[in-house]
Amino acid sequence: MSKSILKSLLLDESGATAIEYGLIASLVSVAAIGAMSAMGTSLEEMFNHVSNELKGAADTTTG
Repeated sequence: MSKSILKSLLLDESGATAIEYGLIASLVSVAAIGAMSAMGTSLEEMFNHVSNELKGAADTTTG
């Protein structure tokens, strides 16, 4: 391998930039998954609470 080709390969930073973008994308996706998981649990609890309240209200009006 010639010296100029080896030097150009060592100075080429396009691969490093692609790796950095990949790491940023993976961190964003991990944060999004964590946020959606936490939000999903609270939404499920809220809908269950509303459902139970509506069932209780329906029971008092019919009984």
